[in-house]
Amino acid sequence: MKRFKLLAVLLLPILLSGCLEVQQHPAWRDGKYAGKADDRQFQRLFHNDKLAWFAAVQDRMLNQNEYNRANP
Repeated sequence: MKRFKLLAVLLLPILLSGCLEVQQHPAWRDGKYAGKADDRQFQRLFHNDKLAWFAAVQDRMLNQNEYNRANP
């Protein structure tokens, strides 16, 4: 009887560990993704102006160069 209780105590967490698994895959209907489409940054922040977005990224990259910022 003692062995059965020990087995039940050890087996119960193993059996219940799979109960809390949530679905991690996106929903697909008719072979297509059924979720919200993600916008690109230039669509959301720069009103679909791709050149302005690339210019902002380029300006940000230039400011990361320590030789240009230090002015010795």
